[in-house]
Amino acid sequence: MTYVMSDLHGMYDRFIAMLEKIDFSDSDELFIIGDIIDRGERPVDILEYVMDKPNITVLLGNHEVMARDFLRRLTAEITDENTASFDNDFLVELAIYKHNGGIPTINRLIALPPDKQQRVLDFIDSLYAYEAIDIGVSTFVLVHAGLGNFRKDKKISEYSLYELLELRPDYERQYFDDDSVYIVSGHTPTKLISGKWEIYHSHNNIVIDCGAAFGGRLACLRLEDMAEFYV
Repeated sequence: MTYVMSDLHGMYDRFIAMLEKIDFSDSDELFIIGDIIDRGERPVDILEYVMDKPNITVLLGNHEVMARDFLRRLTAEITDENTASFDNDFLVELAIYKHNGGIPTINRLIALPPDKQQRVLDFIDSLYAYEAIDIGVSTFVLVHAGLGNFRKDKKISEYSLYELLELRPDYERQYFDDDSVYIVSGHTPTKLISGKWEIYHSHNNIVIDCGAAFGGRLACLRLEDMAEFYV
């Protein structure tokens, strides 16, 4: 079976509880479409768990992109050269990252030995921004936020990270003429769309961020039959 989650945001215990709830096994496949890190207390624990699982694919979220450069510079050996790079602009951006939930990720990462820090950072660097998978007669485009600034003649490879990971799309618009193509995204908590902490379906858009880090629920969608699971 093929499962999709999003916006775990450091909620390690809920993540493990969800894997148990869906009885996730080596014969299943899981896609996590961004924002594993930040906000919750155990973001690095989730990263270390998924890094070693060949049947778990992680895609970039805006939080992973926001963290990449900061984490490398913060974990680098302190020298006169790299300390000079901590200019005012960097410190302002770092403050913004912390305000957006980055403190647990920073604290957990710098507590690791240097070799494990490097492995986690290399893993984040390896992540892709989107994936398209076929399940039966349907195609699912998996992307953190959606297809921002959509144009019918625009190839997905032409989208910027900002358009894929941050811009919020129009969920009441069907983006593809083919009724068998769906966009599965997170990023926007569903309560802001429908008023409910549950997976939102509209016009072949499926939004699965049910606000685990904001008092809502962690959601998981099984693509073969659209079964929904919540923790």
